[in-house]
Amino acid sequence: MMTCIFTLDYEIYGNGEGSLRELVYEPAEQLKAIFEKWDSRFVTFVEVAELELIEAHRMDEAVASVRAQIRDFHERGFELGLHIHPQWYNGRYKNGRWLLDYSEYNLCTLPQARIVEIVDRGIGYLQSLSGAAAGPPLSFRAGNWLFQPSKTVVDVLAERGLKIDSSVFKGGLQRQHDLDYRRSLKNGYFWPFSEDVEVPDVRGSFWEFPIYTKMIPAWKFLTAKRVGLQRKGPPPLQAPGGRFRRYGDFLRLRYPVKFDFCRMTMRELVLMLDEEIEMAAGDPDTLRPVVAIGHTKDLVDFETVDLLLSYLRKRNVPIATFRDVYGRLAARANALTNEGQAHG
Repeated sequence: MMTCIFTLDYEIYGNGEGSLRELVYEPAEQLKAIFEKWDSRFVTFVEVAELELIEAHRMDEAVASVRAQIRDFHERGFELGLHIHPQWYNGRYKNGRWLLDYSEYNLCTLPQARIVEIVDRGIGYLQSLSGAAAGPPLSFRAGNWLFQPSKTVVDVLAERGLKIDSSVFKGGLQRQHDLDYRRSLKNGYFWPFSEDVEVPDVRGSFWEFPIYTKMIPAWKFLTAKRVGLQRKGPPPLQAPGGRFRRYGDFLRLRYPVKFDFCRMTMRELVLMLDEEIEMAAGDPDTLRPVVAIGHTKDLVDFETVDLLLSYLRKRNVPIATFRDVYGRLAARANALTNEGQAHG
């Protein structure tokens, strides 16, 4: 059975530019209306570090609206996930711009004590936004998808009750940040793991639900819609020599394009999904969660989102959250345990 899980990274630009109302609140509000029209829900990955710092420094009056929106999401059944760009936590606002600490860009490479401090701070702030009664989030997404080396972060997240990561995009490669998800291409739609996020481990208690990708020729990646959205924001962070290393990431026969409902055209989305839908029809017993990604800062083409949900409804593809799918996995595991005990 195929199901789509829509995820939304709830954030402004990575260097701190942009207004919360324009890049977060208003697009998320319109997206919520479209999903409620189709009686569906998405997972909101709330970028807690930037919101906490913006609120603490009183840098954007829309923080109050964002707080209310996040609480409303929770109350209306939209799942809230934990999303952290750790470079924000040592950030300072000076001369009209944010100065972020890029030495902490990858959470996974920080000392364990610092990882614990950041994760606890992020969970605490998310609970202050959603309401403490909501409990800890179920799912996590790393800033810039940087979830390697994963063991220490996974241990910290698991100790705090999280169960799912959705940072991996199969075939991903960012030499500048030592990200390499090419080994995961041989994995399934999701998998349990314990130490290395790319290595399935049936004994693992943490689950990876990767962002769905298709490997395509790199030149096909440069569509007008995608390039236009890229130009809309500030240039990406580049370390010395980083631009040339980034070009090197594309110098391969095939490159992973993410199932991005903000950056893809309707034609691209249908071409990506048709093959999966046909395979699922021939194997209805296999669970096939297909994870889509979007960013509030990229949400400008709401017509395509509406058409996509209409298309999925016509093709009988349900839309779920991580909490929905994890509930099915837990129920299946309990059934297998009970069956084993009955025959023991």
